[in-house]
Amino acid sequence: MDSLDTTFAALADPTRRAIIAHLTRGEDTVNELVYQIDVSHPTISSHVKVLENTGPITGARFAQTGPCRLNPADLKPISEWLKDYERFWEETIDRFVHPYLGRKS
Repeated sequence: MDSLDTTFAALADPTRRAIIAHLTRGEDTVNELVYQIDVSHPTISSHVKVLENTGPITGARFAQTGPCRLNPADLKPISEWLKDYERFWEETIDRFVHPYLGRKS
């Protein structure tokens, strides 16, 4: 599995996406993630470990007190992949919302 596949697989879980969303506001500890996301400590620890092993976050190896932070470099391939489709989506949405634009009478 290449790194993009691995990252998408890690982000397929809603709890992991919630962790990523929370960490966009700044680093936090595993204990704080438990409180903020409202799941058990073992559950958060498991998800944090997956995210750390696949790259989107770093620094979680210090148990409950170490800060977890996003690793933007490992999220960049997703952004680049999505950019490839951005024009297609915009054109498709424009045709859906404005079906008569671009048609000749």
